[in-house]
Amino acid sequence: MTAPLTPPHQPHDSSPESSPWQAPPAGPGPSSMYAHESAKDQAAAAAELRKDLRDSALVLVAVTLAGVALGLLWLWLAPRVPLISNREGVFLKDTEGEAAIGADGTFVLLAVGLGALSAVAVFLFRRRGGMALVLALAVGGLLASLLGWGIGVWFGPPRDVVAHAREVGEGVTFDAYLELGAKGALLAWSVAAMVVHLGLTALFGPRDPEPDWAAPPTQ
Repeated sequence: MTAPLTPPHQPHDSSPESSPWQAPPAGPGPSSMYAHESAKDQAAAAAELRKDLRDSALVLVAVTLAGVALGLLWLWLAPRVPLISNREGVFLKDTEGEAAIGADGTFVLLAVGLGALSAVAVFLFRRRGGMALVLALAVGGLLASLLGWGIGVWFGPPRDVVAHAREVGEGVTFDAYLELGAKGALLAWSVAAMVVHLGLTALFGPRDPEPDWAAPPTQ
């Protein structure tokens, strides 16, 4: 014995409006909208990451190449150590001179000044900053110092003091080769750049927007 699927007092209606099992509404649902927004956020984050890496690479190359200026200025401004030779050997002409220390001090002062200038230039190039940009500034400062040191030594007086003494002759004063005694001076550019960039970012960098606190409901 079977029972009818519809009550006897109600006619059977197969229209979608009267069916208790209706299809879901057409159009994107909450899950698809969330996935679309998530994909947009991921694309924006990837584009921002590519821009950060591109700007950081540009800063790294530009700061490193600025080491040429450091080397040339050091070669020009660093005090020379006078030497003189005789038949017994090569000696310092001024045994109480501080020219060797002055060469290190000149390198440090030049590196600090150029490091501050590079920090200002990087801040003006991109005020928003970023970890990758700061890291590129620090690494670029170290590479610039190494490049400047190499240029000063390479284009300075010859490192072979004995051959140089024989070339100029006995009793003739000549300059010793340019040398950086304190290797810690190679960090002066990076330290100065980091300090100046941090100060500029703290004083003039963009601020995060203030949170929009909703007002409490009134009674």
